[in-house]
Amino acid sequence: MTDQELIGHLRTVPDFPVKGILFWDVTTLFKDPGAFGEVVGRICDIYKDKGITKVAGIESRGFIAGAAVASRLGAGFVPVRKPGKLPADTVSATYDKEYGKDTIEIHADAITPDDVVLIHDDLLATGGTARAAVELVNKFHPKKVYVNFLIALKEFDMLKNFPEDTTTLLTL
Repeated sequence: MTDQELIGHLRTVPDFPVKGILFWDVTTLFKDPGAFGEVVGRICDIYKDKGITKVAGIESRGFIAGAAVASRLGAGFVPVRKPGKLPADTVSATYDKEYGKDTIEIHADAITPDDVVLIHDDLLATGGTARAAVELVNKFHPKKVYVNFLIALKEFDMLKNFPEDTTTLLTL
């Protein structure tokens, strides 16, 4: 499947979640078994020889492909969640958003220094949540941290704020 075919499975929703935002909806890509399999396969091809032991998926759309990638790579899955959603002790990172602050958390026992972690999310726009996820995962001092996005939006040019080996499948 080509990049253009994958892009054809995306839906745009104007003025969501607030007026003036054009929301790129990946759920329409995930509902197609061929497109979903292609995305998971492409990510796995990139990381299959990197020794990934944990995939950290960012709430909530990062859970979908992230969990499938973890399973296919033989790695564990770590949910990166909003406060109050995880039932045990957590480690957190707070970050600035365009309209305030937010916090994300990971279970305190989720990652060890022996882990090689792939952080995955669906879309990179302003990058606040993903940068906080990198900061949060690095608090555990894993051997290596990789970052992957399904989509990076060119207009924000935020890939420059991530490690050099950060990958994205599609740039829009």
